[in-house]
Amino acid sequence: MDRRKFLIEAALWSAGAAAAPAFTLSREALAGSGPATVAVARGTDWGKLVAQALAPLGGIGAFVKKGKRVLVKPNIAFDRTPEQGANTHPEIVKSVVQQCLDAGAALVTVFDRTLAEERRCYINSGIAPTLETIKDSRLRVIYTDDSQYVPLKINGMSLKDWSFNKNLLESDIYINVPVAKHHGSAKLSLGLKNVLGVAGGNRGRIHWNLDQGIADLNTIARPSLTIIDATRILLRNGPSGGDLKDVAVKNTVIASTDTVAADSFAAATLFSADPAQIGYIKAANQLGLGEMDINKIKVLHA
Repeated sequence: MDRRKFLIEAALWSAGAAAAPAFTLSREALAGSGPATVAVARGTDWGKLVAQALAPLGGIGAFVKKGKRVLVKPNIAFDRTPEQGANTHPEIVKSVVQQCLDAGAALVTVFDRTLAEERRCYINSGIAPTLETIKDSRLRVIYTDDSQYVPLKINGMSLKDWSFNKNLLESDIYINVPVAKHHGSAKLSLGLKNVLGVAGGNRGRIHWNLDQGIADLNTIARPSLTIIDATRILLRNGPSGGDLKDVAVKNTVIASTDTVAADSFAAATLFSADPAQIGYIKAANQLGLGEMDINKIKVLHA
């Protein structure tokens, strides 16, 4: 079911004329065609890293076409400064947004469902002030509220229903822009885990079976493109961090249409971690969401 068909059924559901819509895909439909590919760029000019990473994949124009509505979803969950590494760096977010606008997007929406107070997160992360420098009416930086979430049935192993932000469902292109960091419960926070920022509901319920829950949510919230910000990574005391001694500068951006592959490459190369030991990566791989085996991932260096 595509997003436009979903919106019709969601409207009927909201009016009481239909059951809550099911939005599921088979394992075969979820599996990508051809080998998983990850593109990597390294450099100290962070404003240029996104374009460099996307170049081997065909550039932003391979994903964003004129007139399309784009959701750019960074991690803005914490009331931390850019240097503390808990959120996506504002220059990375700005670069993604500007490239989408330059490609002719009709609308670019940016938001996150934060864990600390929203306005403080948006401002102190540097993301809102940096995006304000883009003077373009097609850009929306929004705050979330309960009215934006729509319930769906999902064919998950742990979760059978959940609510998702309607801005995700209304977008033509969903670009996932997480920061790479340590996480106390999930071991690492990367692309797959960034899904919690587009999902509603009680996060505590997801944490009952966190790894499988993350994988289940990703059967619906599947990005067209994942861009992992590893310009500086949080090595310890994640996900919120706070101590600059826990941050390592890596000057890296990783991009892929396969979030599992992107996460697996990031885990192995940035954190020396076996992807199979990161529970949600393994669970997503088992659901057919992407490639986990580093030896089967094609790596393109920009």
